[in-house]
Amino acid sequence: MSSSSTRRGSLFVIAAPSGAGKTSLVKAVLDRDPSLRVSISHTTRKQRPTEIPGRDYNFVPVDEFRRLRDAGEFLEHAQVFDNFYGTGRAQVEALRNAGHDVILEIDWQGARQVRKAQPDCQSVFILPPSRRELEARLRNRKTDSEEVIARRLRDSIADMTHYDEFDRVIVNDDFEKAVGELLQILRGKPGFEARRPELEPLLKDLLG
Repeated sequence: MSSSSTRRGSLFVIAAPSGAGKTSLVKAVLDRDPSLRVSISHTTRKQRPTEIPGRDYNFVPVDEFRRLRDAGEFLEHAQVFDNFYGTGRAQVEALRNAGHDVILEIDWQGARQVRKAQPDCQSVFILPPSRRELEARLRNRKTDSEEVIARRLRDSIADMTHYDEFDRVIVNDDFEKAVGELLQILRGKPGFEARRPELEPLLKDLLG
């Protein structure tokens, strides 16, 4: 991918339900294509010990977040439980104008806001290979109670009903294959349309 300033970079919005493996896929494609950039979100939540400001998140107080939001500085923003998250408009614009292709790793609600703000963006939704596998992945974290797992599963199923708002859909069954497919999309290859007929049996299982 060219980093020439004459080419405006593309914007890719990637969303998935919890447990589909979105974060691992994005990390893998960034490792394999150093020309890609990921937008660093603003958040009001507390910094964790392993996190570095400006690398993991831009950590800001609630008052500052509200000021930025009210000034229209976010492409998208959301409240998740007691914390706010937002994607900085200026950061994304600067990266694109410098010729970088930019990845936003957000939820379907954020993706809807970005599509409105930047209609030229391309959106990708990641699906798990089955409901059973999704539940297994949520359980494998071994940090949540049965009640929390049940809620996460319900939330994930609700999120997946929005798959057809996206341009493309990838099924994360075989991880290496899914990485390859995501790289193909990022490099402008056609295919993987969200409404392709072969997804119908899987969607029936996931959403049924």
